[in-house]
Amino acid sequence: MPVSTAEDAATKTGGAQPTGVSVVVCGLRRVLAGWRALLPGISCVAAVATGATMLGGVAPVVGAPVFAIVSGIAIAVARPPAARLRPGITLASKKVLQSSIVLMGLGLSLGQVLSTGARSLPVLLGTLAAALGMAWVAGRLLGVRGDMRILIGVGTAVCGASAIAATDAVIGADEADVSYSVATIFTFNVAAVLLFPSLGHVLGLSQHSFGLWAGTAINDLSSVVAASTIYGHAAASYGVIVKLTRTLAIIPICLGLAAVRSRRGEGATGQPVARKAAMRRIVPVFIVAFLAAVAANTIGLVPAAFHHGLSDMSTWMITAALAAIGLSTDVRHIRRTGLRPLALGAVLWVSVGLTSLGLQAITGTL
Repeated sequence: MPVSTAEDAATKTGGAQPTGVSVVVCGLRRVLAGWRALLPGISCVAAVATGATMLGGVAPVVGAPVFAIVSGIAIAVARPPAARLRPGITLASKKVLQSSIVLMGLGLSLGQVLSTGARSLPVLLGTLAAALGMAWVAGRLLGVRGDMRILIGVGTAVCGASAIAATDAVIGADEADVSYSVATIFTFNVAAVLLFPSLGHVLGLSQHSFGLWAGTAINDLSSVVAASTIYGHAAASYGVIVKLTRTLAIIPICLGLAAVRSRRGEGATGQPVARKAAMRRIVPVFIVAFLAAVAANTIGLVPAAFHHGLSDMSTWMITAALAAIGLSTDVRHIRRTGLRPLALGAVLWVSVGLTSLGLQAITGTL
């Protein structure tokens, strides 16, 4: 049998048992060694995220997350990160993603769902169903494989990079799939910001109609804000409320995906997984924490003055996580993937936009 740490320490000290102080010191050394292993990669990610945030401030239409993942990919292409950087990069690409989603919950309220009223809920639910259904159908027809099809579908249906982050935390998708999915989603975010205001004027949409259209048909919250603000203040206010409400859909979607994965009951070796591990996948800890954060904000435990700072912090964390994902990308995998995922994103973008307008016409909200 292997010698335990205590026995080994005793052997080195001539048979004397280690004191409590020595055990604590040993533990601290291990913790510090772990952090030392993570620090180079985390520092690299932080540097890329900081640069992306500065660029995002100069070009807000593009946004810091786009700059982060593009910069990360560019660095990975020019010079793949060294082995000593990988532990910290991996931590940022997973745990920071989950933490950013929880932080987002501190700016949401369950009452916002009700505040949108019956006029917006049919369009919200209809476009969600259209996006997810079309992702399954068009993805199969285009030959886009499982995880990437899910990521692009959920990213289009809910809230862009944030939804992709939450979904990735549940299904554990390949980093290249996440990178390509985020890049696809943000390509159409930029297109929406540039095209939607002009199309809204051509169609003669009211402020509320355009806000509802933007909130249900544009993938990312920042792009919803940009496009609806161009259209008008009332459109911006309504669009943000609709988009925040839509963001809550990530909860049942992630829980459903986790339940489906656990029902298959196979781990990496093909053997049935333990019930306890399966239950952790059905109800991931970060989703429970997200719900708790939403509840805390709903009952007033989060001061309104904190919301702006928390939102900025969440955005920076998402930016850092996407930088890490970009740095982790194997560009050869993306080359092998081809243009099919981009085609899927285009199909979903057009489908959701037309569905939103159609449902508004049917429900009398156009």
